[in-house]
Amino acid sequence: MQYNEWLFNSDATTFAVTTGGGGGGETNTSSGTTTAQAPAEGSSGGGGIMGGGAFGFTTILMYGGLIFALYFFMIRPQRKRDKDMKALQSAIGVGDNVVTSSGMYGVVTVVGEDCFVVEFGTNKGVRVPVRKADILGIKTPNINPAPKETA
Repeated sequence: MQYNEWLFNSDATTFAVTTGGGGGGETNTSSGTTTAQAPAEGSSGGGGIMGGGAFGFTTILMYGGLIFALYFFMIRPQRKRDKDMKALQSAIGVGDNVVTSSGMYGVVTVVGEDCFVVEFGTNKGVRVPVRKADILGIKTPNINPAPKETA
């Protein structure tokens, strides 16, 4: 593999081009001077995937902070809502007024293992089995007519 490395002096009048492959390399210079620079002590000459020592640590720290933030802003609140919803659904009993995920209000008549039988409507004959997950809460419908506006 061939690579070129350009080395400039501080006065910007001389520069050197080092070309090399697997072993040593040749140095071609302009202005008739040869310049060679060794890597600074403590630096990694190659700079692999993670870069230097400090860059790798800050990258890991950044990703750790991102995962921490995602957990506390997304995962933890969702688990809390799920826990509260399961507690609400297990507390529903016969005779409770409920609202379903489709927005229909009804009265629970039978409590099963994984579903409720809910009576919808005013004619007391429409009984529909509903999954426990489809019950959003215990709520009585507000069926008072809206006041009429007078002009």
